[in-house]
Amino acid sequence: MAAKSPPTKPPPGERKLPHEGEPVPDSKAESPPVIRRTEVVAIALVGLLIICVITGLYLAKAFFLPVTMAFIVGTMLSPAASLLERFRIPRAVAAVVIVAVGTAAVAFMVGLIASPAVEWSGKLPELGSVLREKLHVFDRPLALWQELQSMLGGPGTLTTFHLPKIDWVQPTLEFLSPTFAEFLLFMATLILFIASWRDLRRALIMNFGEREWRLRTLRILNEIEDHLGGYLLTVTMINVGVGIATGLICAITGMPNPASLGALAAILNFIPIIGPVAMFAVLVVVGLVAFPTISAGLLAPTMFAAMTFLEGHFLTPMIVGRRLALNALAVFIVLAFWTWLWGPMGAFLSSPLLIVALIVKEHLMPPDSPQLPED
Repeated sequence: MAAKSPPTKPPPGERKLPHEGEPVPDSKAESPPVIRRTEVVAIALVGLLIICVITGLYLAKAFFLPVTMAFIVGTMLSPAASLLERFRIPRAVAAVVIVAVGTAAVAFMVGLIASPAVEWSGKLPELGSVLREKLHVFDRPLALWQELQSMLGGPGTLTTFHLPKIDWVQPTLEFLSPTFAEFLLFMATLILFIASWRDLRRALIMNFGEREWRLRTLRILNEIEDHLGGYLLTVTMINVGVGIATGLICAITGMPNPASLGALAAILNFIPIIGPVAMFAVLVVVGLVAFPTISAGLLAPTMFAAMTFLEGHFLTPMIVGRRLALNALAVFIVLAFWTWLWGPMGAFLSSPLLIVALIVKEHLMPPDSPQLPED
């Protein structure tokens, strides 16, 4: 037999090809990370979808804001309608009664605020002169600031204090108050939503074919209804307490119209962060105008700030935080976004919408799914 010839080595730089039937050896070299084109396209499409949705919500605010407001408020009031049904009251009648009572309560609060607000708005020139006299104590710090600006090469003129003209009142009212058509759309949608909520929920659940998804949808809807109803009840009780405490503070310190200021504090406290800050500014202005000295004028705002600090850092987290653990940064970002998108009503809806998003996220991405490792 002829001896087998030894295998020949390939010349340098030439790659040896495997023979037929011989397995290909694994490469030890690490391949660089590759971004797939489909992933880039998917991310880009999702980004475009989000931009389109936000643009549509912004441009069609006159439609989407009343409808969304009616859905959220209707979900909050749905447990009350279910309670009235237990007393053999038809759900349609219960919806009308609940909306009528809620509208009357809001109208009463607005009535307490409207009369003093109109009275004070007619005295803006006088209030401006009073504020200028009270702020003379800051002339020396402002003069030092002017000298510092002149040394640094900045403008040497000092801007004097001027109260905004009456022209700002009408645009502000147009921004804060909805149009008549939006109000009618909200009221009609709210009544119909509360009256037909059971049928809507059943239709939404039965829309899914698989039993697992039906049960998951049922759990999501039940939890949203329970959490939003509890949120409305607890926050309303807290804000009523804040309004009563503010009215007592104003009455004790001698502030004018303590009932109106208390009602304003209760309404503004429904808007997180922005509401208490706006109320503090209102108390500062009213105190500076109503009292002869700055120290007396700042007494009520200081007491209000201490009260809201205790309420925001201890009372509300103790009551609401156990049921709805909301991250402060998430609340602030969501508040800023919805306020920019839909104004004051968007600020009111920011926390309920965040609660709904968290509930949906918990059910669609449960804790037993893969998580990031702990620090």
